[in-house]
Amino acid sequence: MRLPDAFRPDLRAPLTQTWLASLWMGLLCNWPLWLKLQGLEDVSGGRGVLFTVVFAGVVVAGTGALLSLLAWPRLSRAVLGFLLLASGALAYFIGSYGIVFDPGMVVNTLQTDVRETRDLLSWRLAVSLLLLGALPAWWLWRQPAAPAVKPLRRLLHNLRAFGLGLLALVLLILAVFADFSSTNRNHKELRYLVTPLNAVYSIGAVAFQRQAAPKGPPAVIGADARLLPRPEGAKPPLLMLVVGETARAMNFSLNGYARPTTPELAKLPVLSFTDVSSCGTATAASLPCMFSPLGREAFDARASTENLLDVLQRAGLAVLWLDNQAGCKGLCERIPNAFTHQLPPGAGALPAGLCDGEECFDEALLHALDKRIAALDPERVKRGVVLVLHQMGSHGPAYYKRSPPDLKPFQPECRSNALQRCAREEVINGYDNTIATTDRMLARAVTWLQGQQAQFTPGMYYVSDHGESLGEKGLYLHGMPYAMAPREQTHVPMILWTPQTDRAACLTAKRQQPISHDHIFHTVMGWVGARADVYKAEWDLLATCP
Repeated sequence: MRLPDAFRPDLRAPLTQTWLASLWMGLLCNWPLWLKLQGLEDVSGGRGVLFTVVFAGVVVAGTGALLSLLAWPRLSRAVLGFLLLASGALAYFIGSYGIVFDPGMVVNTLQTDVRETRDLLSWRLAVSLLLLGALPAWWLWRQPAAPAVKPLRRLLHNLRAFGLGLLALVLLILAVFADFSSTNRNHKELRYLVTPLNAVYSIGAVAFQRQAAPKGPPAVIGADARLLPRPEGAKPPLLMLVVGETARAMNFSLNGYARPTTPELAKLPVLSFTDVSSCGTATAASLPCMFSPLGREAFDARASTENLLDVLQRAGLAVLWLDNQAGCKGLCERIPNAFTHQLPPGAGALPAGLCDGEECFDEALLHALDKRIAALDPERVKRGVVLVLHQMGSHGPAYYKRSPPDLKPFQPECRSNALQRCAREEVINGYDNTIATTDRMLARAVTWLQGQQAQFTPGMYYVSDHGESLGEKGLYLHGMPYAMAPREQTHVPMILWTPQTDRAACLTAKRQQPISHDHIFHTVMGWVGARADVYKAEWDLLATCP
């Protein structure tokens, strides 16, 4: 039976296509959200089913209302095509790893390099993109062009559709207002699971922030930076600051973890601090904050300012950033810097097995360090050296790639980037192998530093940028908004080594005190004897341990 023409939707019309796409994305691409809602005790049973149905209506109405404003020929197809593909990808990542898509995740995505992107690719992602994104987008582009309509009339139609969608959204919310308000209040992460509205909001927020960001060179900090006079006969400092990646404190046996993940460090006189909190839950958020004097509460990622490395260099020290990851997020732009594969003059080739042609294990950071120091300004070297080593560490989801074949004590390990498809024990084994790899790298770093005592007063300061979820509460990876992030993503390891026994004994008393990334800037300055107006002695862990 054929419907009368008056009741048949015109599939060529931008508004019709917009609402069909909104229905598709709202219902199908949000399957992780619907599963999440069904798992909440707040709205369980039959009541939960009703709430989920109404919530789905809210999502469709909100999406349709917003996109109705963009329902113009050519524009709408491009916008809808992009959103359909984005929704297909988000459905996979949210459903597979339990991530949320907020402005912070957009920044992480934009700063992801080729290696990290490759680790996230899988046939399941391809299937999700094809079925949820590419096929409906292809259908849209196959539709014939809509008949010409005067711009004013189309604008009125779009505004009417926007108004009706908004009205439907309000009425649906009012129908289950008590459940809706309490559920969203108790589970704030839900707002970042609503696809594609999460993408629209987050991308828009990041674009606005970047547009509003101040132009020109970064604001100067520590303009009065200087070095304190060294005692007679004292050697210049050599501090190795190792920036870990995705390491969580609870998987370090130095901190009480049952498995022997740090056997090499356990043989050395290192100090492991057990209650350390990160600045953020992702590299893009944590790294700039770690090198700022402000601390997490006061730090503003939108501000363009100098950082710890600029202050140390202004004080007269030789500073070098070595990277085995996706770059320094702008921190090292004004100091000497290099990637692991960029060898200094006179350095021999990297030992076999450290690199596979695509990426290097973190031990490559230790190769030819003497040559790298020799290539720095000799006058600065005489005053002291700060080496910053940025690890690949435990970056997932392909944890198995982060540990060499000869260092995989925990078996069987997950050999897939689709972590949810592996047994949780296998995921943890793969992750723990990465911690064992970091353990060996740090132990060899300490050994190298011990060999520098004839020329320098050496020290090592290791701290990870953020932690990682390994399936707890259904979450994998990292990047949750800080306010709702689990402890697994914010509790990070921090390990110090110094040959000065009196200082080490003093620091031992602080091992279990609550500290954070806020202490890094000031502790490093205290360690190398640098001072500036931005230095805070109360945040310097060494201030009472000379």
